[in-house]
Amino acid sequence: MRLTSLRRLLPLWIGLTVLVPPAAAQVKPPANMPNVEQMRAMMFPCGQFKSVEQLADSRVTFRLCAPKASEVMLTSSDVPQIPMFPGLPLVKDDKGLWSVTTTPIAPDTYRFNFRVDGVRVVDPQAITYSEERTGNNGTFEVKGPEGDFQTYNKDVPHGSVAVINYWSGSLGVARRAHVYLPPGYDNSGKKYPVLYLVHGAGDSDDSWTSVGHANFVLDNLIASGKAVPMIVVMPAGHTPDRPGAGMGNMLVNTDFRDDFFKELIPYVETHYRTSNDPAHRAMAGLSMGGAHTLQNGLPHSDVFRYIGLFSIGLFDDAARSDYEARNGAALDRGGREFKLVRYYIGKEDFLYATAEPTKALLEKHGIKVDYVESSGAHTWINWRRYLNDFVPYLFK
Repeated sequence: MRLTSLRRLLPLWIGLTVLVPPAAAQVKPPANMPNVEQMRAMMFPCGQFKSVEQLADSRVTFRLCAPKASEVMLTSSDVPQIPMFPGLPLVKDDKGLWSVTTTPIAPDTYRFNFRVDGVRVVDPQAITYSEERTGNNGTFEVKGPEGDFQTYNKDVPHGSVAVINYWSGSLGVARRAHVYLPPGYDNSGKKYPVLYLVHGAGDSDDSWTSVGHANFVLDNLIASGKAVPMIVVMPAGHTPDRPGAGMGNMLVNTDFRDDFFKELIPYVETHYRTSNDPAHRAMAGLSMGGAHTLQNGLPHSDVFRYIGLFSIGLFDDAARSDYEARNGAALDRGGREFKLVRYYIGKEDFLYATAEPTKALLEKHGIKVDYVESSGAHTWINWRRYLNDFVPYLFK
C-alpha cells in the first residue's frame, strides 16, 4: 500500500478507536437494575386481565388496574344500566384491580369511560375509541343477533372510510369530514348518490362510524340488496365558537350552512364520483344534526330530495313561528319536490313533545311526512336503528 493511502486511512482508524472503547470501558447496567420478574410486576401490577369482558348471559365485566386509587366509577352516556352520574362503582381486590359486572346489556355498540378519584379516564387497554367534540371514549360491543345489523360481518363486501381535510374559506379554518365509499367504488367507474349524515351535539364527524357503525350498517344493507350503493359524507356539525354564543346561536347563524354549501359539498363533488343533482342527494342527522337538517335540508329541495330527521323538533311556538316565517316558501316548494321526508323519535326521548307540532308544521306546507315512533330515548341505540331503517328508502 502506498504511503499516501496510509495517510488517508489514518484519521478514519483513529476515529474508530475513539468511537469503540475497549471492553473494560463498556457501560455496565446499574447494580439495582430490576430483574425480569420485577419488571413484569412493575408493568403489570394487577397481572394480566381483560378490561371489558362479555359473559355468556350478555352481562359485561369491566376492569381497571389502579392500585393507588381511592374510588373508581364506570360511566356511560349510552348504557341504561350504567348511569352517567354518579356512575357504577367498581370494587378493588388485594392487587389493586378494580372490577364490576353489569346486568345483561342488549347486543349493540356503546361508549364508556372510567372516573378515577373524580378524573375521567379512557380505558388504558381500549383499542377502539370514539371522538367527542373534545375528548375520547372507549367503545365496546355486546355481540348477539339483535345487533347483527350494525356489526362487522366477515362474509359481506366492505366499503372504506376516508378522513378528509379541507380548507373552509367561509370560516377561515381547516375542517374535517369522514366519507364512506361503498364496496367496489375504486374499480367501478360509476357515479354514486350521496347521503350527508350529521352527528349530534358534543360528538364529532368521527362519531357516525366509531360508535354509530354507519359503515357496517351500509355494508350489510348493500350486501343484502336492501340499499343501493351510495357515498355517505359525515361532516363536522360543530363550527368554531363565537364569543358569548351558545349552541342556539350556532344553529341559527350561517356558519354551518356556509361551510356546508360553499365548501364541503363542492369539495365532495370534485373529489369523488358523485351524481350531482337533487334526486341523488340526501341529508339526515340526529339531534343537533337533525336541527342542521331542519335548517339546511328541508328548505333546500333544490339540493336534496330525501330528508331524515332523527330525535329533533322545533322547541316551542316561537321557534316554529320563526322557522315558518324564514322558510315558508321553501317548504311549499319542498311539498311539491321531496321524494321522502322520514321523521323518527323515541317515546322516551326528552324532545318527544316537539315532534308532533314540527310534523304538523311541515304537513301544513304540503310535505308528506313518514312519521316513525320507536321505544327508547335520545341514544345511539335508537339512532343506529333509525339509520338502518332510513337508508333502504333512498335513491329508488
